[in-house]
Amino acid sequence: MNIIESLEWRYAAKKFDDTKTLTEEKIDTLKTAFNLTATSYGLQPVKMVVLKNKDIQQQLVAHSWNQQQVAQASHVLVICIQDNIDEKDIEQYFDLVKYTRNTPDEILNPFKDYLKTDISSKSENQLALWMKNQAYIALGNLLTVAAIEKIDSCPMEGFNPEKYDEILELKKFNLKSALVLPVGFRAEDDYMKDLKKVRKNITDVVIEIN
Repeated sequence: MNIIESLEWRYAAKKFDDTKTLTEEKIDTLKTAFNLTATSYGLQPVKMVVLKNKDIQQQLVAHSWNQQQVAQASHVLVICIQDNIDEKDIEQYFDLVKYTRNTPDEILNPFKDYLKTDISSKSENQLALWMKNQAYIALGNLLTVAAIEKIDSCPMEGFNPEKYDEILELKKFNLKSALVLPVGFRAEDDYMKDLKKVRKNITDVVIEIN
């Protein structure tokens, strides 16, 4: 399938086939796609938990508005934001830039100093919102890659982040859950799988200025 056919094929699965499991190759593709996602300044203030544990998945259903896809899915991807971000994170990022590109300090330092000032000037709530925006970018990228790979998915905002954080013990990783993406294979009896995709006309959503 080409990219448009893949996006037409994709929908938010309402029921997964819990007898099927994604291959490690498919999961590795999603992990790599997540890592390659664009983020503001390239800082990557997001991480992804890859959950493949039916007992834990079942526990999470009660904290996911009883959405059974969390238990049925082959894997559950939990996109997380850092609990905080500070100068140490910025230093580590620029150390990685220097190691990867061998960029001299005199070129890196002005931008590094700017980022330190910019990050330190933001409130905790502003930083959390900024990081969550990066999580949405990652989610969009994962949805597209999953569609190309014929991996079914169901993006979720409807869950209790505090309970997810507790059950997945995210605090010890300095993380908070932001978005949830069960992935796997659509069930044959999912009533949504054969329905036409409902979208506005392109002319209603795209404004062209020549």
